[in-house]
Amino acid sequence: MTVSVGQYIKHFQYGCGVITESSLDRTTIDFDTHGLKLFVTSLMVVEPAEGTPPKRRRAKRVKAVKPPPTLAARVFVPGAK
Repeated sequence: MTVSVGQYIKHFQYGCGVITESSLDRTTIDFDTHGLKLFVTSLMVVEPAEGTPPKRRRAKRVKAVKPPPTLAARVFVPGAK
């Protein structure tokens, strides 16, 4: 079976998923309930799934937390260099 990126497929163990990457050697599938899985392309057994894939939620971005400013970054000492 020829697979293409974006195709909705069904796997006997993991259920339905969308092919995210595919090459002659490896294929990555994002399953609805099991997440990303990597398969050897020549050994995987999948069949086309009926329907359309569910909408995926975008991962929320976590804002970087800035460290609190220090009270005395530089201290002036007379006569020191």
